[in-house]
Amino acid sequence: MSEQTRREIGRAESTGRGEPGRTRLDSYVDRYAARTNGMTASEIRALFSVASRPEVVSLAGGMPNISGLPLDVVGQAIHDLVQTNGATAMQYGSGQGDPTLREQICDVMRLEGIEAHPDDVVVTVGSQQAVDLVTRIFCDPGDVVICEAPSYVGALGVFRAYECDVVHCEMDSEGLVPSALRDAIATVQAQGRRIKFLYTIPNYHNPAGVTLSAERRTEILEICREADVLVLEDNPYGLLGFDGDPIPALRADEADGVIYLGSFSKTFAPGFRVGWVLAPHAVREKLVLAQESATLCPPAFSQMAVSSYLTHHDWLGQIKQFREMYRERRDAMIGALDDLMPAAARWNVPAGGFYVWLTLPDGLDAKAMLPRAVTARVAYVPGTAFFADGFGAQSMRLSFCYPTAERIREGVRRLTGVIEEELELRETFGAPSRHLQRGYEAPNSDLT
Repeated sequence: MSEQTRREIGRAESTGRGEPGRTRLDSYVDRYAARTNGMTASEIRALFSVASRPEVVSLAGGMPNISGLPLDVVGQAIHDLVQTNGATAMQYGSGQGDPTLREQICDVMRLEGIEAHPDDVVVTVGSQQAVDLVTRIFCDPGDVVICEAPSYVGALGVFRAYECDVVHCEMDSEGLVPSALRDAIATVQAQGRRIKFLYTIPNYHNPAGVTLSAERRTEILEICREADVLVLEDNPYGLLGFDGDPIPALRADEADGVIYLGSFSKTFAPGFRVGWVLAPHAVREKLVLAQESATLCPPAFSQMAVSSYLTHHDWLGQIKQFREMYRERRDAMIGALDDLMPAAARWNVPAGGFYVWLTLPDGLDAKAMLPRAVTARVAYVPGTAFFADGFGAQSMRLSFCYPTAERIREGVRRLTGVIEEELELRETFGAPSRHLQRGYEAPNSDLT
C-alpha cells in the first residue's frame, strides 16, 4: 500500500466520508506530516493514570526513588545558587551547555573508564533528547537502526517518529549476541539499505535487565568497526550496579565509533532533566546546531543546580546509598518471584538497574492480561511495548525501583494470582498453547 493510499484511508476514517452521522474525530488530519503516522502513545504512559492510584501496586514505571536524597542539602544548594548566581542561572545559556557542568560530566564518565574533553560534551534535556538529537542528525526516512530485542520504548518512539526502520537483534543472558548482530548487519546491507547505527544499552538493560559480558563488548565493537556501523551507547544505569566497581563503558575502548549518552536522572533526580552526549568533534558541532534549533539552549537553571549539587554534596556517597536501596528492592522482587510464581514462569536476576524481565507460561498474553491485572490492583508493562514489530506478548517488564520491599512482594502476590487464574481458565476451556515470541524468547531461552 502506498503512502498516499494510507493517508487517504486515514482521512476517510477520520472524516467519516460515506457514513452519514459519523463524527469527524480530528479536523486537522489531512494537514499533518506523513511522519505523524508513526506517532503513538507509549504503553507505559497510558498506564500512569491507573498505576498512580494508591491502591494499585505499580511494577510498571521506571521512576527513580529519590526518597533517599537529602532534600535539605539540595534546597540549600539551590538557595545559594539563586542568591549568588541567580541572574545567570535564570538567563539563556550556551547551546552546548554550561562549561563547568561539562567538566564535571567528564569526571562522572571517568568512573566508567572514559577519558574525554569537555569540548566534546553536549548537555541535553535528559538523555531522551540526546537520542532524539542523534537520530535527527543521522537518520533519513527508511534508514535502519539496529536495536536489541527487546529495547527501550522511548528510543523506539524516537526512531518511529523519524521514520526509521528498526531491525531487532537477539539477546540472551550475556546481552547482545555477536553472531546475531553480524547476521543482521549482513542481511540489511545485502538488501541495499543503510544502517545508521546500533542502539544499545549494555549495562543493566531497560527492559531486559541483562548486562553485556566483557568478552562480547570487544567483539561487538569489532563487528561494528568492520561494518562501518556507528554505536549509540545509552548508559543511564551504569553507576547503579549492585556488585563491585562500575563496568567500563563501550566508549572507554572505542572513541571514534561510539556516541555515548548519559543522564543524571537515575543518579540524582529526573525532575531536573539533565543528560548529555559525548560525541566525536565533528558530530558535536552538528548536535549543538540541532540543540539550538530545538530549544536554543538546555535550561541553565537545571544545569547550574546539578553542578552545585556535584560541587557541594558527596554525590558518590549518595550513589552508593541508591545502589544499596535498589539492591534491597531487587532482592525483594526476586525472593517474591521465587516464592510465589508458577514454575513455568521464567525471569532473570539483574546485577543492577531497575528491571526484571519476566516471561509467562506458554499460551498467556501479557498485554491481554493487563486489564485483569489492573482490576486486581497491580500494574506492569507488557513486553510488546519494547518491540517495534509487535512481538513480546508473552513477556512483561517488572520494575523494582520505586515501591518498597513490602509493596513489591504484595504486587508479585497479586500478579501471581492473576496468572494462576489465567492458567486455570485455559486448562478449563482447553485453550491451545501458542508461542507468542521469537525463538530467542522460547522456553529454553538463555535470556530468562
